[in-house]
Amino acid sequence: MNIFTPILSFFDHLHHFLWSPVMLATFFAIGCSYTIQTHFFQFRFFSLWWKNTMGSLFSSSHHKKSAGSVSPFAAMSAALAGSMGIGNIAGVATALVAGGPGAIFWMWISALLGMMTKYAEILLGLKFRFKDKNQQWFGGPMVYLKEGLHSPFFSAFFSICCLLASFGMGNMTQSNSMADVLSHTLHIPPLYTGILTAVITAIVILGGMNRIATISSILIPFMSILYLFFSFIVICANITSLPFALFSIFQYAFRPSSITGGAAGYCMMRALRLGVSRGVFSNEAGLGSSVMAHASSSVSEPAIQGMWGIFEVFVDTIVVCTITALVLLTSGVYNVSLYETALLTKTSLPNGVVLASQAFSSVLGNFGESFVAFSTVIFAFATLIAWAHYGQQCSRYLFGEKSIFWYKLLFLCFIIIGCLIRVEVVWEISDTFNALMAVPNLIALAFLSHYVIEDTNRYLANITIFHRPTYHKKS
Repeated sequence: MNIFTPILSFFDHLHHFLWSPVMLATFFAIGCSYTIQTHFFQFRFFSLWWKNTMGSLFSSSHHKKSAGSVSPFAAMSAALAGSMGIGNIAGVATALVAGGPGAIFWMWISALLGMMTKYAEILLGLKFRFKDKNQQWFGGPMVYLKEGLHSPFFSAFFSICCLLASFGMGNMTQSNSMADVLSHTLHIPPLYTGILTAVITAIVILGGMNRIATISSILIPFMSILYLFFSFIVICANITSLPFALFSIFQYAFRPSSITGGAAGYCMMRALRLGVSRGVFSNEAGLGSSVMAHASSSVSEPAIQGMWGIFEVFVDTIVVCTITALVLLTSGVYNVSLYETALLTKTSLPNGVVLASQAFSSVLGNFGESFVAFSTVIFAFATLIAWAHYGQQCSRYLFGEKSIFWYKLLFLCFIIIGCLIRVEVVWEISDTFNALMAVPNLIALAFLSHYVIEDTNRYLANITIFHRPTYHKKS
């Protein structure tokens, strides 16, 4: 027996325990709680948060920033880079294959509730952030866990888990996906991909948060628009299949049992579990990681930056993940009956990036495969540089300023390692640390909700007073 077998077995059991229905129900409950306590803020105040996010980009005040900060949009772009990775392509495909079309519906529900979870954690991040000796903003779950919840233990626990996750989910899984897709499409040796990626990453992360935010604010909008453009071409080419695709999402979302009656088939609980878990994996609402990027924002009002969090989840899951799902469903490469039968008989069929490539290639030809490869590389790289910042912040919190150099050096080495090894085990271990990160963060969100509600009510009261019409008495 391999000496690592007991360790891997331990992580396997821990992974299944942490991502059990209880954990997913907790994510669901926190989102529900904030939605109800804010009186359905994400729906009632859609025009407000849209105005304060995309609507503010054309305002000159948006681009003003103080020393040690970045613009609200740049901070959101860096956070979106951390979440909008291969999960938006491969993650949606795996959710569809394992949970059926109904998983997409529950991914939507997870996102709609997750908007308020993300809003709350970002608001707390800005409320408790502080400027370090270099006059740089420093904030994140570790800060509000210590200063708000008064729990140094949970603060250190979160930081350790996030630090380890940055080497796994934020690094090796991303670099490995890049190496795989470039090796398959362009026949580039994984070692070359690793070295080149490490060099480019070094150039970016050595420039600090300002450079990461700048690169992200260019890459993410450009890649998102390009990805949506070609996705719409595929959907329009199969427009007659769109009504059936949408119908199947709702049909399988509430399906009480599989067509064969077997427990392994598509059913409501399976769709719900896969949809919620992939939704969390995609937009990271509840994990707390993206707070470390938002904390660098130049905005002084925590509620406003929190609205950028709502927008972040909206773009990531409601827009991009939905479009990916519709590409897969309308193109015909994914057949519900065929994949359900394969699930029951444990037959292997195309999944992940391969399935997405087939969907785009069905309309775009060989270019489709190349485009998916290009999208995977760009999204994975954006995730990589964002997680480098998250890990750096946790390293600085745990071990001090001097540890940052050694963290960056180790992070760059792990990029090369990630390109050269098989990372199935790394995926599971990293996913476990993601769940462990979420535990203290969800506890903080539950017990610090009064800060979120008070600040939200104060902000809404101020803008109501500001916009209240004045009436003059007739003389």
